[in-house]
Amino acid sequence: MNTLLKQHVIENVLQYKMRGKVAYLGHVAASDALQITYVKPYDLPSGKGYQRPVDAKRANDFALYLSKGDNSLFTPILLNAEAKWDFVPYDKYRPTYGRLLCKDKASLMDGQHRLGGIKRYTQETNSEINIPFLALHYLDEDEEIQLFDTINTKAKGIGVSLSRYLRRHSDDLSWVATELIVRSDSPFYNIGTITGKRNAGRHVTLQNLYRVLELLTRDIHVSSLTKEEKLMLSLYYFNALKENFNQEWMDYQEHRLTHIVCLNALAIAGSEIFSKVVSTDKKQIDYTSILKYVKRLKKFDWSSNGVLRYIKGLSGSKTLASDLIAQMML
Repeated sequence: MNTLLKQHVIENVLQYKMRGKVAYLGHVAASDALQITYVKPYDLPSGKGYQRPVDAKRANDFALYLSKGDNSLFTPILLNAEAKWDFVPYDKYRPTYGRLLCKDKASLMDGQHRLGGIKRYTQETNSEINIPFLALHYLDEDEEIQLFDTINTKAKGIGVSLSRYLRRHSDDLSWVATELIVRSDSPFYNIGTITGKRNAGRHVTLQNLYRVLELLTRDIHVSSLTKEEKLMLSLYYFNALKENFNQEWMDYQEHRLTHIVCLNALAIAGSEIFSKVVSTDKKQIDYTSILKYVKRLKKFDWSSNGVLRYIKGLSGSKTLASDLIAQMML
């Protein structure tokens, strides 16, 4: 499993120390990486295994990511050379730059799905790519397991909201959601958060607004509007709601108007309104009718202690949306 049939040489490697451990930075061809690494499965008889089986979907997703071209960059795989790779400097003037002599395979600690995706990509495209690596010269089995555990349990993703923000230039709804938070003329300007971290007064995340917009613009001739038109429609609709229910909009504790379950319900109801105010040829948008529909909700009770007290989840949003639609379409 971890034995090489013949010694493998990796050129142009940098040696350094990380927290007292000798480590190597370099790159290898994909075909070589698959030959000089091995995985310790969680059910290894020695009891010192830890890797999960490869998730085919994750590997396939990475292969698809690589197919997008030269912008498909990725991080180095992490290896434990288990003291089976020897570093030889090129000369005495460059003691940390040289080649690695790989007598046996290195343990793959992080990068299993990347390698799986790379394998599929190179096989299907009949191509070769370089894979960056960081190899620790030696970790004992317990140190290796501990590092794997740390990498996979302590690391925290950036969150969906920030991810939407980073995609705002390539995804229309991400752009619209971002604009609804950063524009001072938006009703979400003082209650929205881009990073997804809620704090006092800012309880609507970018991802929340993205979902609201999905529901709001789901009608086929509304979904095909430009992002600028979607933004104007959204601003007009939610500003109308805020103006008609200003106290309820600003009072998150005592009223549920800006709670996510209610915003989703308003989005579902708003979709019905948009389908009526946007002409099928998308040449005309009747903004004044939006205000007319919203005003019909004037007597609706948004209090937290009223009929909305037990509304929860998407099913609750759909039930509430039916009531809102019934009132607005009278």
